[in-house]
Amino acid sequence: MVAAPCARRLARRSHSALIAALTVLLLQTLVVWNFSSLDSGEGQRAGGGREKRDRGGGGGGESSDHRAHQHRRGPAAFHTPSSQGGPPGASKTGGSKSGAPGNAGMRTDASRGLLAQEASPRPPPLLTLESFDGYFSHRPKEKMRTDSNNENSVPKDFENIDNSNFAPRTQRQKYQPELVKKPLSKQKEHLKKKLEQEGKVKENSLLGKNSNEVLQFRHHVLKNSSSNLKEIHKSPRQPHLKRSGNNSPEIRYDQPPKCEISGKEAISALSRSKSKHCRREIAEIYCQHKQGKLMPEKVVRLCPLDGKANNNVQWDEDSVEYMPANPVRIAFVLVVHGRASRQLQRMFKAIYHKDHFYYIHVDKRSNYLHRKVLQFASQYPNVRVTPWRMATIWGGASLLSTYLQSMRDLIEMNDWPWDFFINLSAADYPIRTNDQLVAFLSRYRGMNFLKSHGRDNARFIRKQGLDRLFLECDTHMWRLGDRKIPEGITLDGGSDWFLLNRNFVEYVIFSSDDLVTKMKRFYSYTLLPAESFFHTVLENSPHCDSMVDNNLRITNWNRKLGCKCQYKHIVDWCGCSPNDFKPADFHRFQQTARPTFFARKFEAVVNQEIIGQLDYYLYGNYPSGTPGLRSYWENIYDEPDGIHSLSDVILTMYHSFSRLGLRRAETSLHTDGDNSCRYYPMGHPVSVQLYFLADRFQGFLIKHHATNLAVSKLETLETWVMPKKMFKIVSPPSDFGRLQFSEIGTDWDAKERIFRNFGGLIGPMDEPVGMQKWGKGPNVTVTVIWVDPINVIAATYDILIESSAEFTHYKPPLNLPLRPGVWTIKILHHWVPVAETKFLVTPLTFSNRQPIKQEESVRLHSGPPKNAYMEQSFQGLNPVLNIPIKAAQVDQAKKNAALIGTKLENWVDTLVSSIWSAVDVCSTGPTSCPVMQACSQTAWSSLSPDPKSELGPIKPDGRLR
Repeated sequence: MVAAPCARRLARRSHSALIAALTVLLLQTLVVWNFSSLDSGEGQRAGGGREKRDRGGGGGGESSDHRAHQHRRGPAAFHTPSSQGGPPGASKTGGSKSGAPGNAGMRTDASRGLLAQEASPRPPPLLTLESFDGYFSHRPKEKMRTDSNNENSVPKDFENIDNSNFAPRTQRQKYQPELVKKPLSKQKEHLKKKLEQEGKVKENSLLGKNSNEVLQFRHHVLKNSSSNLKEIHKSPRQPHLKRSGNNSPEIRYDQPPKCEISGKEAISALSRSKSKHCRREIAEIYCQHKQGKLMPEKVVRLCPLDGKANNNVQWDEDSVEYMPANPVRIAFVLVVHGRASRQLQRMFKAIYHKDHFYYIHVDKRSNYLHRKVLQFASQYPNVRVTPWRMATIWGGASLLSTYLQSMRDLIEMNDWPWDFFINLSAADYPIRTNDQLVAFLSRYRGMNFLKSHGRDNARFIRKQGLDRLFLECDTHMWRLGDRKIPEGITLDGGSDWFLLNRNFVEYVIFSSDDLVTKMKRFYSYTLLPAESFFHTVLENSPHCDSMVDNNLRITNWNRKLGCKCQYKHIVDWCGCSPNDFKPADFHRFQQTARPTFFARKFEAVVNQEIIGQLDYYLYGNYPSGTPGLRSYWENIYDEPDGIHSLSDVILTMYHSFSRLGLRRAETSLHTDGDNSCRYYPMGHPVSVQLYFLADRFQGFLIKHHATNLAVSKLETLETWVMPKKMFKIVSPPSDFGRLQFSEIGTDWDAKERIFRNFGGLIGPMDEPVGMQKWGKGPNVTVTVIWVDPINVIAATYDILIESSAEFTHYKPPLNLPLRPGVWTIKILHHWVPVAETKFLVTPLTFSNRQPIKQEESVRLHSGPPKNAYMEQSFQGLNPVLNIPIKAAQVDQAKKNAALIGTKLENWVDTLVSSIWSAVDVCSTGPTSCPVMQACSQTAWSSLSPDPKSELGPIKPDGRLR
């Protein structure tokens, strides 16, 4: 009987505890729902003032798919060690702060983690309003890298991107209740900073005229000035930015433009453009358009057909056996950029035949590639390089200018009697032989092959932004406002990869009729003009009956990964880009349902095996024992580029790699009493290559000078450095088996899901991203903890991993500078360690490419003030996680921060050698070290044989491969 009251009391306590737990759960769920709704409302209120067309749930400055992803996944929730959040034993330390979700594949939905009701020893993390303000507040800074290859940005079934309201707007800011308490001057300063941030976020417009004098077809203009806009009059002085009552930017000119610039998009473009000539151009074009002097209102249609031509061409695998007596000859126009010279040479080798013609344009910024192209083009009489060069950008009008000028050049080459014009990039590869292509085109020599978007023309115009005015300058496409589609014709478009016959090309270049002249004018100020100009002119011209709705290509579209608005830093618009092919895609090249002769995209740094499969399929295997078939080298630095092309982080690391190589030579090749294999480093690196073997990154190859101490002569060596394996599963392993790999880096490519900063070279002012790769399994929540070199916990957050998730990535908004040294990333499940990885934040031996001075070294190498990587402190987690902060480590870090000269280099080398290994070293020329191997005789050196990419003499059958 004594036990009964106890039982009742226990039951009452359990009942009360259960009610309390359910109440807390309900309140937290309501809070999450309320914040999510608030975020949605903010996003809608932030939209531009123009009419919202085809919203599809999108709006504001984001595309609809971005907004949808943000609502589905929520934020990455940062932990606050307190009585309500954090592991048992953690002390209460204050409020939380969160950052932005990293990508669509990452599920960091704290509310869903809350409702998952996993058996966790801790309550869910706290959520704040800031948790739902991440996309712009902590959006990863995109590397300002322009992409020369246009893609079809509007695949016909792509419904998710909505650019209709991609308008200038006030950026959503974090809630700052203390703002009202600030003095007026500080409020103005805050608003000024807000306006500056707004300018960065709103870099999202369409095309127009560009820095290469878009659609200027006077030959002498392009020959003499391959780069920039036509000479404009005296530029006005810098306009002044001021803030209007609604915080939108206003432009005040010392020399006002010819009209009042009132459009929000034009004002936004003026506030963001950096050069005087670009601002003047924006103002002039805007005023011409406003006055009705820019765009044609009506264009005469010259096609006798009603609607599109319906030409159905057939593909016959055996047609190559019936080669016509008068086969067509093809002009291949290669528009290339970047540094992948070996991939370009391999593609060129696959498409080359002595009976065709090859005209190559290398982007104006790709000087290394231009040097390589000039080198191999000189070997063949039917290969020429454009004497002019343009800086083309994704979506830019400059690409159309490049094609039109190339067409004019080819027509004027009387010694090149070509019949078809085909455009290719270095990311293309043939999937049929030249003989098959010639047999097919000879059968349809009067046709023009372009791929159209589909049937819904109104939707295409809207999604493509053809009803918007764009201007290209400063290698950016600025969106300036709306415009009307000319009456009288039908606009069409689709892919910007095509095959056009000579008759139509001559018509486009030389015709002065109403259609051609007005369309050139219209497309001078159009986003992605190469995806629509030729389609529209052909469909409305006397040649309309020659159109075939097929560009003879296979493109690897993956909407989920390829449509991420990844070009917002160069175009005021959202678009899509195809993915790279992988070996699993090979079966797609063997389809025979429609004629196809080329495929895209291919990148050897992503996957070279698929290129090898195609090459062997077309031309057979290389002989047994051929070297280099599974290796790939890509140059990332060459001495003529100059060290100004390198960041201080990269220059520091390259020098350290060189010294590691010399130390490797001394320890492995040197004998006592003999200095013949001892060296002293000299000067900056000569060249640097990425090295891959079997599609795995193997490290860097650094070519560098050094003085041989035995004979005091300068020698040139090449050092191979390879990253050590930093990821490890805890021992003994836990029962959590979904995590496959974790890595830290910068320049994350969400489309290909790799870090483009191969090797992860990171400095104190970089913003690293944490990536995890997952296997299939049940939904789980993991905790990620970032620990700096002296055991300060910089950040900790939860990620909900859904059962189908493959990759997650997230960039915590850490205060800079990061403390140099080896960082540790710990991954826990239910606060039990699962795995960890390490990465290096290197100290800098250079500042602005000069040896660093002590005051700069102290500033960059001391970590953030007061060790505050974020607003809240995570120090309460140190004893719980058994990560002690030791006074000796702190003191040593202070001493290291003040190092300069040789002592600093020694510190850098010690850190670098903990993450990197000098695998081997070789000599590129004569050497006094008797046991050092020649680079040409190694399997790894950039000077070793690479027959698959080497270009030799023309074979008797007219081919190179």
